[in-house]
Amino acid sequence: MTDFWSWWIIILTVFSIVACFVIITANLKNYTHVEEGESMGHEFDGIEELNNPLPKWWTYLFYFILVWSVGYLALFPGLGNYEGLLGWKSSNQGITTLAESKALSEKAKAEGLLVELDQEMKTADEVYGPVFKKLADQPILDLAYDEEGFKVGQRLYLQNCALCHGSDARGSEGFPNLRDNDWLYGDSPETIKETLLYGRKAAMPAWQAALGDQGIEEMTAYVLKLAGRKVNDKLADAGEAKFGMCAACHGADGKGSLAHNLPFGAPNLTDNIWLYGGSKKAVEDTLRYGRNGVMPAWKDVLGEDKVHVISAYIYNISHPDK
Repeated sequence: MTDFWSWWIIILTVFSIVACFVIITANLKNYTHVEEGESMGHEFDGIEELNNPLPKWWTYLFYFILVWSVGYLALFPGLGNYEGLLGWKSSNQGITTLAESKALSEKAKAEGLLVELDQEMKTADEVYGPVFKKLADQPILDLAYDEEGFKVGQRLYLQNCALCHGSDARGSEGFPNLRDNDWLYGDSPETIKETLLYGRKAAMPAWQAALGDQGIEEMTAYVLKLAGRKVNDKLADAGEAKFGMCAACHGADGKGSLAHNLPFGAPNLTDNIWLYGGSKKAVEDTLRYGRNGVMPAWKDVLGEDKVHVISAYIYNISHPDK
């Protein structure tokens, strides 16, 4: 609490106590010029008003409360930043602002929820862990076409993967379609599981500094031509002459690192399938600024058994024919 508000509270509290003392004392004197017990000259509905002062015990009680309040405020915290003669701390252990109190309250609530969630997760693992273990003991190729395995994998996918890849697994801008035949790292059961377990990190460099605006335009034309699109042949020819800087990852033919057994995850540029969009502007932006997509690792989040089941589900939807 700031000094201003501390003194505001102190002055207001002391003034209130003094004012109460003055008011009580002032009302002990008879200003009516009517003797105690005599009529005040007022009558209503047969009831006559008499000059009866406040009982003495009641007056003494008021004085006692005022004295007690002064003693309490002197001994204990309560007047602004004043800690009291006894030096006691309030139950909030030194919290001085409402914001601090609220923050601690929310922290305690969050910790309580985390404990409750942790307990629920432990209970769920105890109940369903054997189910996942039983499914995970099957090879992915067998589990992929097992009815029960498919349903369990689908539920796990919807709970954990649908946010990025969509509930139908057809992806969106920056997130691959899992139902087509276009793979950056391979579509074998082992590779799909590896991707889920350990994640992937893409690294498409930015070429603006090396190529300039004209070079970006030329390279864009050539990349679109590789995908079978109609482009300006003059620009495409100029872009082809520069494509050597891309061949290390995408291959000299532009068919991607997978076609040449390279581990980079560089996409095939000849199939007209685009992760970030296939418009001229989208391709230009990719070349100009680069891309850095991240597929998170799920091993520590879900555990290997659940990853195994999801891998089987993904293999199924991408290879619907057994």
